[in-house]
Amino acid sequence: MSLYFEFDSTDAFTAGALGEPGQRTFVLQVRAEGQRITIKCEKEQVAVLSEYLRKLLADAPDDSQRPIEDAMQLSQPVEPEFVLGTVGLAYDSIGDRLVVQLDEIEIIDENDQATSTQDISRIRARITRGQAAAFCEHADDVVASGRPTCVFCGRPINRDGHLCPRMN
Repeated sequence: MSLYFEFDSTDAFTAGALGEPGQRTFVLQVRAEGQRITIKCEKEQVAVLSEYLRKLLADAPDDSQRPIEDAMQLSQPVEPEFVLGTVGLAYDSIGDRLVVQLDEIEIIDENDQATSTQDISRIRARITRGQAAAFCEHADDVVASGRPTCVFCGRPINRDGHLCPRMN
């Protein structure tokens, strides 16, 4: 069953991670108009979304309005509606909002048949520049809060150690 929501006024747009480092599940969450939509995603998707929002913000006028810190925390319960696939970003100069479009991942069955585009869930949220800047800072913290990386090979270091191919 596909979902479609378009939020013109978003209360909160945030990212979070559930679980222990090395076993975390990453999510994006949109809260608007009494709704809460949670989308499962990959760590790299959170990082890249933050990076591209920063690029859009660099071209947009300055905005000092930021959401309160509590708005950046995930709202419970965290139950993903779908798994993130394609992400679209745009700037609406008339409404002075950044538009974030989050589409469900397209599933290909064993017969190489893709999911119909009518069956793919989509969330489109318009966020303020302040919300986008706060998302970027928070997303960077969420991504960085995982396992430390090896200075030699760049791979994550687990609690029980790390077999570094460059130190072998």
